[in-house]
Amino acid sequence: MNDLLVIVGPTAVGKSAIAIELAQRLDGEIVSADSRYLYRGMDIGTAKPTPADRARVPHHLIDVTDPDQPWSLAQFRDAADVLIGEINRRGRLPILVGGTGQYIHALLEGWSIPRRAADPQLRAGLAAIVERDGRDELYRRLQQADPAAAASIDRRNVRRVVRALEVTLITGQPFSAQRQKPPPRYHAFTVGLMLSRPKLYNRIDARVESMLASGLVAEVQALAAKGYDWSLPALSAIGYKQIGMYLRGECDLPEAGRMIKRETRRFVRRQANWFKPGDPRIQWFDVEQLDVDRLAEDVRRFCSESS
Repeated sequence: MNDLLVIVGPTAVGKSAIAIELAQRLDGEIVSADSRYLYRGMDIGTAKPTPADRARVPHHLIDVTDPDQPWSLAQFRDAADVLIGEINRRGRLPILVGGTGQYIHALLEGWSIPRRAADPQLRAGLAAIVERDGRDELYRRLQQADPAAAASIDRRNVRRVVRALEVTLITGQPFSAQRQKPPPRYHAFTVGLMLSRPKLYNRIDARVESMLASGLVAEVQALAAKGYDWSLPALSAIGYKQIGMYLRGECDLPEAGRMIKRETRRFVRRQANWFKPGDPRIQWFDVEQLDVDRLAEDVRRFCSESS
């Protein structure tokens, strides 16, 4: 099995910075597992690693597509799998880093992801249900069609509910049944970074203020000037959605900032459903007390076990 270091944790906890420190000590390359890093032109609002960061350590799966060409979960899983193999063959250590729990679980657990093409007409019909009857009605239909899938999906995540229903209706098989999990394919050491909620929320607030000061409004204006529609999934991401509301005159800038902070905190709570302290596969560390040199030695020993 390929060696793999995995770094998970909530938004703003410091995953990228720690990953770079470990990569420099372990001759590693970073493979992003952040769904928003995929998109070109979305740098400030995603807190994407800077060009200087990427010059220090090779990064992969960043700026690989445009906002109107979203990647599927299967595309990410396949691309990351290839990269992990290539990095191992170069004699270096792949470091999977990100807070998109679905991406990380799909890769580590080897999900068999449905590859049926989307049905625009069916998807439009499901969207119409949301418009007419609300998202709870759509979720109720998923509960009837596939209770297991419904139990694993946040009812507020309309896109995932639509996709699960779409796959179930197109294939005639429950969406959950099509996600088989074969034996592990990686010799993976998984690090979880944590911070007390008050301190993490303070970091989130400071990050949002920094984004606004660094030109987030201009970044979103540039995306709109390129003709990207506000309804695109990429532009519905936290930060971009709220600045879009400001640019369309639906709120003022201070209110947009407050909404970004609030939604980011909610997102952190949802992330906790993917990365739980009780998961025996994850070794958790308080980021403020982490000894990076000692952790690097632990990872070296772990990798040597597979040699």
